Amino acid sequence: MHNSFFEYLTLNSVFIVTEIIIVFTMLHMLYQRRSPTSMISWLLLMIILPYFSLLLYFLIGVRKRPVKKKKSSLHVKSNNESAGKINSIDGILRSNGIAGASGHNSFEFISDSVTAYSTLINEIKNAKKSISFNTYILQNDKVTKTIIDALIERESNGVHVRLLLDSLGSYKLYFFQDPLQKLRKAGCEVHFFMPLLRLPYQNHINLRNHRKIYLFDETTLLTGGMNLSNKYMGPEKTDDQYEDILFKTQGDATYQYVQIFEADWAYASGSSVRQAAQPLQKVCGDAYIQVVPSGPDIEGDALFEALISAIHSAKERIWIVTPYFLPDETLMHALKIAKHNGVDIKLITPKQSDHLIADLGRSSYMRELQEEGIDLVLYNGNMLHAKAILFDQDAVMIGSVNIDNRSLLLNYEVVSFAYSKAIICEIEKWMQGFITKADSQMEEASRSRRIAENFMRILAPQL
Repeated sequence: MHNSFFEYLTLNSVFIVTEIIIVFTMLHMLYQRRSPTSMISWLLLMIILPYFSLLLYFLIGVRKRPVKKKKSSLHVKSNNESAGKINSIDGILRSNGIAGASGHNSFEFISDSVTAYSTLINEIKNAKKSISFNTYILQNDKVTKTIIDALIERESNGVHVRLLLDSLGSYKLYFFQDPLQKLRKAGCEVHFFMPLLRLPYQNHINLRNHRKIYLFDETTLLTGGMNLSNKYMGPEKTDDQYEDILFKTQGDATYQYVQIFEADWAYASGSSVRQAAQPLQKVCGDAYIQVVPSGPDIEGDALFEALISAIHSAKERIWIVTPYFLPDETLMHALKIAKHNGVDIKLITPKQSDHLIADLGRSSYMRELQEEGIDLVLYNGNMLHAKAILFDQDAVMIGSVNIDNRSLLLNYEVVSFAYSKAIICEIEKWMQGFITKADSQMEEASRSRRIAENFMRILAPQL
């Protein structure tokens, strides 16, 4: 009897403590002004998995929270900003504190893995003063060994080499750093963004640096969606390589990317932010480019606002290329309204991505779009990892952002909007290559599959 009463008290105490924690978590969500969809999603998860979900919430559920070592707000300056706004996208971004579009940039679009690799290696070999890389994933493979050897060779010739890796994206190298020791011994600096080995409330495992920035002498930039791995680039095309893109530029856009890199580097290395040297105004080309960082170091959600505004403003077309599609309800409604207004909307995405959970999560949204008459373009190759959006004949967005909550509202990301007709036409032609060779219908879902898809939709805000 005594034991039973003791067990009852213990269970009752655990239940009460759990309820108190859930109430505290609810108050925390209310304090953060979370969306009703996000709050309901978390509360359902807490009912299904009460203890695990509470831990998960404080690991990955909190965004833009104050911390002891907070990354300073990022304010990127332009060296050659256009006098007036170019279009509504430019205007929305400016009103959110983003520097306006700048002219006199060069632009070279790279959609081939072999060209991307040869361009990267050539720029490393030709660098005279500095090389600065920020990437989400660095794999230890044959391709990256060649890249590392090239970086070491430049360091030995007086070129300052810095490498910034995300500790979750490059987790294998984070936990087993032997392959990086050659770099460090040669004098190259290597740091990891947001180390994983911290207390749960301090490590911000949900706030990842997903930016891809490859700088050479602070005058030449490669950026886009490609990480450093043989899955993305190499001296020859292989069957298992992803379809992805980079672009190469010189001009004011590069100066802005230098500022973003320096802010990220200072945070990860613990050093003070090095002010990027303002370059002399130089005509490198005729491309108008607007650089848009997003994430916890940006006040507000400028990029998300710009995307919603651009969808509502579109008159002719919105073509979206993304590997993962887990939008929030605001974006879904915007796309459906645009379709009802006669806009040609195409979602170009892998028929099957490299993440089963993401595929389950996106399927319900994609079926909903298909029911609205929106075109699905399902890529049949190994994996489409590129990210780009065309808006009418006015703008194209290229960068590291996927169309999901994590990319749009949590991660440190960066994209560029290009407003030049030649660039828009080139990327339209690239997208057309997918449209002509893809499937347009999703496979019918079994009853159990449909239940799984709809259940994952409940959890989509957390994916």
